[in-house]
Amino acid sequence: MITKFLRFRLIFKQVSIAFAMVINSISPGLAEALEIKSFGHSSFLIEGGGHSVLLNPFKAVACAKGLREPNVIPDIILASSELADEGFWKKKGVFFVKPGSYRIRGLNLEGFSTAHDHIGGRRFGYGTFWQWTQGGINFAHLGGIAGPLNPQDKLRLGRPDVLFIGVGGGAKVFTAKQAAKIVDELNPKIVIPTQYLRGNRPSNCDQTDIQPFLNLTKNLEIIKSGKRYVLPNKLPERTIINLMK
Repeated sequence: MITKFLRFRLIFKQVSIAFAMVINSISPGLAEALEIKSFGHSSFLIEGGGHSVLLNPFKAVACAKGLREPNVIPDIILASSELADEGFWKKKGVFFVKPGSYRIRGLNLEGFSTAHDHIGGRRFGYGTFWQWTQGGINFAHLGGIAGPLNPQDKLRLGRPDVLFIGVGGGAKVFTAKQAAKIVDELNPKIVIPTQYLRGNRPSNCDQTDIQPFLNLTKNLEIIKSGKRYVLPNKLPERTIINLMK
């Protein structure tokens, strides 16, 4: 009887160890839902996978005038530039704005450079667009640039799971036509448009509203998730556009 009991304890211990090894082998990000919170303009907070990443925090000036500035404490901040409406941050967190390869607490971040205007950077210099994987989801943030993506850039980006892309045109953002072309080329699973006019136009804002972009991508499904969006367990295979507030 004692021998059977000891044998049972040994088997139970072996099964428990095997189960723990399986659980530990699963990425912690895959067991936790990823949530995206929108602050408007090109600013979003992505939480999950053991990290909180804030994109393009702003001061409420220019086209961001009238918006509520982000009031959160993220681990990491990724900015397109240090212009006040897309790279203003005086709080806690590790701030990245320059192109390069970075690794912080297990998260790999890749920043690439292109012109921040339509005239080769002669007016607004160069901006940074970002790529990283968080919680098993491949993100790309093209929220504050206007220069073309070269073939190498497109190869680096591959097919993003989630693509943030400026669509409102003006002096330092992709036009609707440029953004639609990039969406067609990259074929992301989820597109979240940024940098377009919402509501009344501030006096010094040169962006359009979302409609020109939607006219050029009318073959794609559109969803409206509001201020918060929890990414589904199974991402769509065909591109959808998510209009966040």
